[in-house]
Amino acid sequence: MDRYEEIADELRQRIERGELRPGDRVPSTREITRRWNVAMATATKVLAELRGQGLVRAVPGVGTVVAEAAAPARPPARPAAGERQIPHRFAVEGGLTTDRILAAAVAIADAEGLEALSMRRVAAELDAATMSLYRHVPDKDGLLHLMMDQVFADVSFSAADTALPWRARLELAAHLLWDLFRAHPWLASALSVTRPQPLANALPFGEWMLSTLVAEGLDVATVFTAYLTLFNYVRGTALNLEMEAAAEAATGQDAEAWMDQQEPQFMALVTEHPTFLRLTREGYDFDLDQLFEFGLHRLLDGIAMLIGPAAQPSSSARS
Repeated sequence: MDRYEEIADELRQRIERGELRPGDRVPSTREITRRWNVAMATATKVLAELRGQGLVRAVPGVGTVVAEAAAPARPPARPAAGERQIPHRFAVEGGLTTDRILAAAVAIADAEGLEALSMRRVAAELDAATMSLYRHVPDKDGLLHLMMDQVFADVSFSAADTALPWRARLELAAHLLWDLFRAHPWLASALSVTRPQPLANALPFGEWMLSTLVAEGLDVATVFTAYLTLFNYVRGTALNLEMEAAAEAATGQDAEAWMDQQEPQFMALVTEHPTFLRLTREGYDFDLDQLFEFGLHRLLDGIAMLIGPAAQPSSSARS
């Protein structure tokens, strides 16, 4: 029995004994790598094996959980030597389509991060042959490109939004982008600023921000620099979302519990630094959303300083 089968069998037995009930989270791929000291590929096979047995399913924003209708029986015995094995027939409800592949891939990435995403994993989620996916998507990189493009289709502006002043327009765009990263924590690390991917569904978002700045009289270079700065601020802050999810999966602790555990070490370190010592004693309620809001408004304050002079008539025009 392969190592991934041993781990899958151990988890299956826990489900059968009722230690893991329908709706309970099962260890993520990151937890499996840490707990059983195996490679990520092995961990991915474990969850694919459990899915193949109908014991677990992926829930966006939650992770992999025990299936509600899990009434697990032992997997069919392997055929004896010389015995003919009937090939598995992949029954894909509604047929395999690009949209169904993307929906499954996004759900996996949302729940467990990009490390858990593979063509094989998506195929297992759809109960399809891995090679059949390549008739709809070119490869994993192509799949990721399509995933990014698809999730950006959820970002839209209403007709009423066009009447907003420039600052409210940029603030709205930043919040829509932040909400997108919150819904899909993997997206921030997948997007590149230095090598931007050509995403058709992201262009309306960029056009909205660029046209807003152009309308305020800024030159093209300043417009694009301001746009990239604002976009990368939101993206850079959002990188913490996936990192925190990974850390929580690896340690079993949320950020607050981890900080409580580390407090004695922090206190020992800051003894000779009075400002740090005071802040540590008084406490700081860290909130990533509040951090995002604070930085966003300071950035918009800076852009306002650029727009103010740009809106003023030149001395030659006044004379």
